Amino acid sequence: MEKKKLLLVDDEEDLLIMLKMVIAKEGDFSIDTASTGQEALHKVQQNQYDFIVLDIMLPDMEGYRVCTEIRQIADIPILFLSAKNSDLDKLMGFAHGADDYLTKPFNPLEVAARIKAILRRTSLQKEDRTEKVLDFGWFSVHLSSAELKVDGKAVPCTGILYQLLLLFCRHPNRVFSKEEIYERIWKEPHFIDDNTVMVHIRKLREKIEKDPSQPEYIRTVHGLGYKFVARD
Repeated sequence: MEKKKLLLVDDEEDLLIMLKMVIAKEGDFSIDTASTGQEALHKVQQNQYDFIVLDIMLPDMEGYRVCTEIRQIADIPILFLSAKNSDLDKLMGFAHGADDYLTKPFNPLEVAARIKAILRRTSLQKEDRTEKVLDFGWFSVHLSSAELKVDGKAVPCTGILYQLLLLFCRHPNRVFSKEEIYERIWKEPHFIDDNTVMVHIRKLREKIEKDPSQPEYIRTVHGLGYKFVARD
């Protein structure tokens, strides 16, 4: 089996050394490192990575900007690392395209565990060949290529948003609570007052709805959660 290629981005050299050592022991990975945003962007342009661990506070540019620029050239799972631990900071991370967010200080074994969990989801997503296309007229989901097309045009979609879309499309008219959505997609217990699901629902609506403020597909069921309404 080919090694998964990782890029670790942080300006703390000791942290990079520790993370690289621990992650290498926990899985069959090929690991590169970068200490600035520009170096990270250059390496992403030159290599095909399977996963990126990205610090938010870099010396030359914020990790948010790095993540946004990476998203323009490649769809790679990204885990943010940050000393910022407020709910707003976490929401900012997800809003900029992160697949996960971990606050410092942290156990490096948890970083390795989260990497493996997200890569497992990505692998299952690629292996799913039960249905080739889920077609809903205005948009369609192409399972063999893990691609979303809206009005016939390919639309970039992060791994988390793609999994969320599949959850809805495969269970039309079923109401999912925020707690159930979080536990199914993020594979961990839901935290009270966490707005992660709401943010991702909004981002998904922006991709598939003709008018996100008047959603036709992903409907809010007040007091219960959300449901997907399939339309011809």
